[in-house]
Amino acid sequence: MAKKITSPAEDFSRWYLDVIREAELADTAPVRGCMIIRPYGYAIWENMKASLDRRFKQTGHSNAYFPLFIPQSFITKESEHVEGFAPELAMVTHGGGKELEEPLAVRPTSETIINHMFSKWINSYRDLPMLLNQWANVVRWEMRTRPFLRTTEFLWQEGHTAHATEEEAREETMRMLGVYEDFAREDAAIPVVAGLKTESEKFAGAVDTYAIEAMMRNGWALQSGTSHYLGTNFARAFDTRFLDSDNEQKYVHQTSWGVSTRLVGALIMAHGDEHGLRLPPSLAPVQTVIVPIFRSDDDRTRVLGKAAEIRGRLADAGVRVKLDDTEGASPGFKFNHWEVRGVPLRLELGPRDLEEGHVMASPRNRPGREGKFTIPMEGLAERVVERLDAIQAEMLEEATEYRDSRTYEIDSYDQLVQQLPQKPGFYRVWWAGGDEEEQRMKEETKATVRCIPLDRPGGSGKCFMTGRETDRKAIVARAY
Repeated sequence: MAKKITSPAEDFSRWYLDVIREAELADTAPVRGCMIIRPYGYAIWENMKASLDRRFKQTGHSNAYFPLFIPQSFITKESEHVEGFAPELAMVTHGGGKELEEPLAVRPTSETIINHMFSKWINSYRDLPMLLNQWANVVRWEMRTRPFLRTTEFLWQEGHTAHATEEEAREETMRMLGVYEDFAREDAAIPVVAGLKTESEKFAGAVDTYAIEAMMRNGWALQSGTSHYLGTNFARAFDTRFLDSDNEQKYVHQTSWGVSTRLVGALIMAHGDEHGLRLPPSLAPVQTVIVPIFRSDDDRTRVLGKAAEIRGRLADAGVRVKLDDTEGASPGFKFNHWEVRGVPLRLELGPRDLEEGHVMASPRNRPGREGKFTIPMEGLAERVVERLDAIQAEMLEEATEYRDSRTYEIDSYDQLVQQLPQKPGFYRVWWAGGDEEEQRMKEETKATVRCIPLDRPGGSGKCFMTGRETDRKAIVARAY
């Protein structure tokens, strides 16, 4: 018997952990702050990887792999970088029973070691651009952890590129931000806001950091991907130079960009409901599940035979399909099992359905009897594919409507202080503040400037905290 899932309206944090447990996405590890990703959770990540990897290769990037261990001296070469990551570093001081001559950092990110290699590989303008990506694990010693969202060790991809000019590198930075935005909308069905991070929120060692911000079902923000223009900061630290066409030595301009397994957490919190996961078909490990219903042995033979035939037709049409012919489990148990796991479409097949020449379909995004409908056997595969496409579009539409309904325009800081506790969401404000104002806001409201949206509103107004005239608007929200 499945344990009860807490209502998200009652306790969103408990609900999140309950869904992870009941959907068998992850479990706690014997090492503090780490998680074990279970097969179903990893299958979601694999689908994300496949979709993103395809996009990376379409934009000219190649995959490589760099060591997990990074010499301490590399980390300290870029001053902002070491200052930003020092509190999170895990260091190896002994190996093989001996103290190491130089401590090794367990990879928190790879800018330093990749630049060490760039300085060897890049000699001429003919070697540029160099466009690499790495799928790897990283370690950041977190004090407060939460599965998928923030763990000591997590999985991610990190892109690293080197270019001849600032213009080319900035184009790459925005191109990859666009790739993330497209993935979030088209595959994860999450309508993100793309924008520039403030100075206090940018990546340690970057000139500019851009991010996509997603709204969760409790109104909080989740930074779901970042793209950084690094300028020549790391190139100067590692002497990564090239001979240009005019025979002059110049430093390369660089970018880095990444997303991680926190995207799985984003899927849970952007789409889930009181029954568990709701997965967009594009990323669902099982897009359609077939549940046979029978009582007699004769019905069992007929129903299972037809169900197997349907499974074959759907698989041939490219649908990730599962026939649940588990013995000893009731149809109701199976319904609940797959509902919690967020399978987008359930097909029910019983003796009456055979006689009437159809299957009963239940879309996960429209639970209950009201959402049920029949699909004729003739043209079944094509109709299932159409329905999955419709579910994908409906989930994006629903998430967009939710985000828009929780986005507020305010003029003063006092409004934020008064409204945010009762109405968590995205607060759009005129912004001309700095580190001091951001720190005050964080201390007093626990909200931060999530980004300066690229979609500029035009016109100008007075900063909601300083009163200074500005043409920039910001998104302010509480965030994970």
